Amino acid sequence: MVERGSSHAWTVRLCDVTDSNSARNIVLGVAGGIAAYKACHLVRNFKEHGDNVRVVPTESALNFVGAATFEALSGNPVSTSVFDAVESVQHVAVGQEADAVVIAPATADVIARLAAGRADDLLTATVLVATCPIIVAPAMHTEMWNNPATQDNVKTLRRRGITVMEPAHGRLTGKDTGAGRLPEPEQIADIVRTELAGFHINHSWSGLKVVISAGGTQEELDPVRYLGNRSSGRQGFALAEVAAHKGADVTIVAGNTTKLPVPSGATLRHIVSARDLETVMREESRDADIVIMAAAVADYRPANVADSKIKKGKMDDALAALQMVENPDVLKALVAARQKGDVPQKCVIVGFAAETGDADSSALEYAEEKFARKGCDLLMANEVGRGMIFSQENSEGWILQRYEKPLRVEQGSKHVVAAQILGVVEKMIELGN
Repeated sequence: MVERGSSHAWTVRLCDVTDSNSARNIVLGVAGGIAAYKACHLVRNFKEHGDNVRVVPTESALNFVGAATFEALSGNPVSTSVFDAVESVQHVAVGQEADAVVIAPATADVIARLAAGRADDLLTATVLVATCPIIVAPAMHTEMWNNPATQDNVKTLRRRGITVMEPAHGRLTGKDTGAGRLPEPEQIADIVRTELAGFHINHSWSGLKVVISAGGTQEELDPVRYLGNRSSGRQGFALAEVAAHKGADVTIVAGNTTKLPVPSGATLRHIVSARDLETVMREESRDADIVIMAAAVADYRPANVADSKIKKGKMDDALAALQMVENPDVLKALVAARQKGDVPQKCVIVGFAAETGDADSSALEYAEEKFARKGCDLLMANEVGRGMIFSQENSEGWILQRYEKPLRVEQGSKHVVAAQILGVVEKMIELGN
């Protein structure tokens, strides 16, 4: 949980996470841009998680989506003016009662008015009143986003403690493509729920390079078959998303993933096998400040790969003759590269351990043994199994550090878990590892 106003940007109490299943009052501000239609999906996402949603559009937004649509989806009245429902002092009450204020999409105009402290409509008045987390998701053309005026306004909002998400890169209005696209509704909702869980995503990592591996590797058996695992890449992508919104220069080295949307502000590099992963991770880590090995790497690969598809009638013979060779230990190699100076000495290296317990040891004990072998600075340990962790929305486990007792990470969304991991990493950086 975050304690604002402390000497550290993040103070994390890993066992004190707000109940994500309790209903919250969410104010969804909608500005007048073509991406306003995505706000409808965001309303539905919040409602499906049991939250009460009040949509507060600007007048311009109603040119794109009508009030009736927002009222039908949210079950609450829609107002734009401070002079609506004057008898209930609505321009104050909406902000006072909010557990979170989300503005998606946020146009350059709305961002400018927020930075100036304007209160000339219900949305800007609500933001001035609110003392809860405020999350702004920009959407505009690339030139508008890159304009010095917009960038100054964004810095002003972030300095005041408002979370301004990085815009996505992609198709914009018309034929244009570039930075300025609204992140997908589920991506925005994940960040909002992370803030509601008590983890404020500040912009303190500007200038840091973060390299994160994600997803499972695939080891080719023949041109159509491979050996793989159940990893979806969700945890690695969640780590990348939180790190990018904290201002870091993030590169994701992704294996097999479940077609997850690319985190806004991050660069994606695809790999297939463990050897591909080793090559790209070594390359990207040469100037990294933080390296996180969240990928599920195959320990072994077939010694021989068939040039053509193994026919069904010959599969038994092929499997009987199958020989396996050990894959490179990418995490251990990165630690060794740091010792040799090929990875910066200041770089914090984080590993992951997916373990199961047995009659000899618990999952945590196996993870502790792995942590000692690998030599990384921090290790996130998960107890996995069928229907556990892999491909699931939630995660839990332990964070292992040198000379410290294991920190229990209670069950929460993968974004909430990501925020806790990065919170510990940030403290390590502040303390000089």
